[in-house]
Amino acid sequence: MRKIAEVLRLHHECGRSQREIADVVGASPTTVGEYLRRASRAGIGYPLPAGLDETALQARLFPPVLPRNVERAEPDWPTIHRELGRKHVTLDLLWQEYKAEHTDGYRYSAFCQHYREWVGKLAVSMRQTHAPGEKLFVDYAGTTLSVIDPDTGEIRPAQLFVAVLGASNYTFAEATWTQTLPDWLGSHVRAMEFLGGVPEIVVPDNLKSGVKKPDWYEPDLNPSYQDWASHYGVAVIAARVRKPKDKAKVEGGVLVASRWIIAALRNRRCFSLDELNRAIRELLARLNTRAFKKLPGCRRQAFETIDQPALKALPATRYTYADWQRRRVGIDYHVEVHGHYYSVPYRFARQEVDARVATHTVEVFHKGVRIASHVRSRDKGRHTTVDAHMTPAHQAVSGWNAPRILAWANKVGPETTAFIEHLMSSRQHPQQAYRACLGVLRLAREVGRTRLEAACARALAINARTYKSVASILKHGLDRPAEPPAQSTLPFDHANVRGSHYYH
Repeated sequence: MRKIAEVLRLHHECGRSQREIADVVGASPTTVGEYLRRASRAGIGYPLPAGLDETALQARLFPPVLPRNVERAEPDWPTIHRELGRKHVTLDLLWQEYKAEHTDGYRYSAFCQHYREWVGKLAVSMRQTHAPGEKLFVDYAGTTLSVIDPDTGEIRPAQLFVAVLGASNYTFAEATWTQTLPDWLGSHVRAMEFLGGVPEIVVPDNLKSGVKKPDWYEPDLNPSYQDWASHYGVAVIAARVRKPKDKAKVEGGVLVASRWIIAALRNRRCFSLDELNRAIRELLARLNTRAFKKLPGCRRQAFETIDQPALKALPATRYTYADWQRRRVGIDYHVEVHGHYYSVPYRFARQEVDARVATHTVEVFHKGVRIASHVRSRDKGRHTTVDAHMTPAHQAVSGWNAPRILAWANKVGPETTAFIEHLMSSRQHPQQAYRACLGVLRLAREVGRTRLEAACARALAINARTYKSVASILKHGLDRPAEPPAQSTLPFDHANVRGSHYYH
């Protein structure tokens, strides 16, 4: 017993390591570590409490082992399992709380062993331990639902999107027409609103709507998906290819949703997607309030107790779907998006940029920094130009300007020069016509100067104002003068064949 007291003194007063203490007292480092752990659990430090003699210290550190036939208080394993889902909660902490209430209960090793045996009796999907509010698993069910067109009677398939929270198994599901990116992100938005909060991580499968390029180590996310994740402040960690255990929660959730939703609706006739989703919401409420078979409570109760308090707040504004496109700025410092041209500051001419195309806006980014924002226009072939983006007095843009283009046109001919001037004067800003002018001038390489001159003359005659008009004239040969129709001659001369003079 004096050896134990010396171990405590050397540890607390002298700050010696376990190996150094073992050399001093002549014991193994393992024995020294066991003494210190038992003293820590018993709340004994150094100096020893007053009145604690050797016998009492021995009893405190080495309590007598109860016979095996003595019944010990059985821990509340479902509560312990649920508490382990909380952050920073360990089996050691739960065992100490159990021992504080039941002093003659299981020792730590037996406590852990009995817990492992109890967990082994649960379903496989229940064995995983997830931190509260940490992960949301998302996927589509493999089986589709059916919607009947009320006008034609045609049966149209609908996809079932499923999202499952890791800790509580709380489930969200809805039907969409497709698995394309707008439907995929729209379902994510509605899933967050259904939960009333945002998890830390979203775990999708490697479908192309979410992952542009699957990779074992670093999947390349779709830019729109990454944009959605930035808006909600979540990390998207895609499951590895051919590794279903990475998303076992949603695999189980899809299976449950297939049984409780798809199978339940097999005989129900729905005539619109809204009607189908109303039916899904009814079944989903029933699923989330259905009691667990081997754990207390249900999904909703577990969500309200475990996951919901740990979720982050929803952002102030709802995410608006946007498509991302890689574009190169033209010499006229305009970017083409869906046939319309949007201006950017002139210094970015010929630079590669990213265009974020939303329902009502078009934003242009250069190396992650927004350089322009416009109201989206559906007028193809038109320009949207901000005066602040233009050079002072409409001067040179990266070496291209009106005098230079006109000088090039003069080398082709006067008709081409006149048409180029006509193009520039037909736009609000001359720079808006630079692309069309260059396109017209490059036609000289394909058809020659003579034909281009004739095509420009005809375009001026019919008041055409686009590059496509000149290209169409050349394509259909309208630049060439019309040949007079050849006089028809009879293939032979015969006395019985009447000529045109007969009818005069």
